[in-house]
Amino acid sequence: MNQPKGCLAILFDRIGPYHFSRLKAIGAALPTVAIETYGLDDVYKWELVKGSDSFKRVTLFAAKKPESGGHATLVQRVHAALDDCRPAAVAIPGWVEPAALSALQWCLSRKIPAIMMSDSTEWDQPRIFWKEWVKGNLVRLASTALVAGTPHATYIEKLGLVSDRVFPGYDVVDNDHFKRGADLARQHEPELRNKHALPQHYFLASARFIEKKNLIRLIQAYARYRARAKSPAAREQGAEIWDLVLLGEGPMGDDIRGQIATLNLKEHAWLYGFRQYDELPIFYGLAKVFVHASTTEQWGLVVNEAMASGLPVLVSNRCGCAMDLVQEGGTGFSFDPFNVEQMAELMVRCSSNSTGLSGMGIAARKLVANWGCNRFVEGLTRAVEMAIKVPLPKTPVLAPLLIKYLLTRDAG
Repeated sequence: MNQPKGCLAILFDRIGPYHFSRLKAIGAALPTVAIETYGLDDVYKWELVKGSDSFKRVTLFAAKKPESGGHATLVQRVHAALDDCRPAAVAIPGWVEPAALSALQWCLSRKIPAIMMSDSTEWDQPRIFWKEWVKGNLVRLASTALVAGTPHATYIEKLGLVSDRVFPGYDVVDNDHFKRGADLARQHEPELRNKHALPQHYFLASARFIEKKNLIRLIQAYARYRARAKSPAAREQGAEIWDLVLLGEGPMGDDIRGQIATLNLKEHAWLYGFRQYDELPIFYGLAKVFVHASTTEQWGLVVNEAMASGLPVLVSNRCGCAMDLVQEGGTGFSFDPFNVEQMAELMVRCSSNSTGLSGMGIAARKLVANWGCNRFVEGLTRAVEMAIKVPLPKTPVLAPLLIKYLLTRDAG
């Protein structure tokens, strides 16, 4: 593409390892300034990802919760950061967070094109008419959009962006990180399995311990899987009985531990806590199958990670990634997250076909190879090129007032 006059500014709430890999890739293609709202937060316990590599990095606040002034201070800092770098276009993460609204406000006032980055689907949460009206008015202020996948493109087009201004590639991971790490873990399997006290065969899940991740039903399904796998019919089909490994932590930790105890699974379902980015490929590499059971999920990057690691996947059909990444019987299977019996049956099916899983893992890795950081670079550069090329959207008279109202309302 033709290099724009000025840089590309990208906003994120916090630059974690996933954002860093995308920024490193786009920074090698375009002059890029990454503006993170917070250096640290209390939701994800990632170690601080230092440096900036191929891009310039600006951090507005050292930790989550501005030290003073509430949203007024945040708005001022977003505007000042954008004034400093004078971008040719601004990539904004959605339409909800105050920093995103502040950046959109700045774009309108400076007549700079905005690129809306979104992984929302129409069905990831209940939709209310007046909220959709507000979203539509905000989305139509953007020149182009970078979205996660197929259902996300459909949704943002419904909100008002025309299809030729919507580009895929938002939700990706550094596939090579997980591929290399998982393959290395398999090469050193005995010592790593012993070092981390991992069972010989296991289903793996990785998620925050919150309600929407559906871990209680997953544990219930796992208990039913164990009972079914012991049946004579399953044993005749070669069913093995695998353990369950859960990575993560969160407010539902006690509930999850209680469910494991109630179902007498303490010797079979294991909690390994939150694991840092560099450790994750070990757990993927030594697993048999990955399970993601969320009742609602905008995308589900852990599925990308598992597939890049060469694992077959069992994925809830309420996850935004399912439509694009799950090929039934090829890369894995999808399921109804409220149907415990269906989950259990798929676990039996996988553990009865241990030899066939390697082919599914190969297929998973091959498919997700097209969903790496190169896809992010391609999609975002096309979005930037189009945003600079086309006329700026017409700004309704009430649009600046709407953004100002949303910022004032959220400040409470």
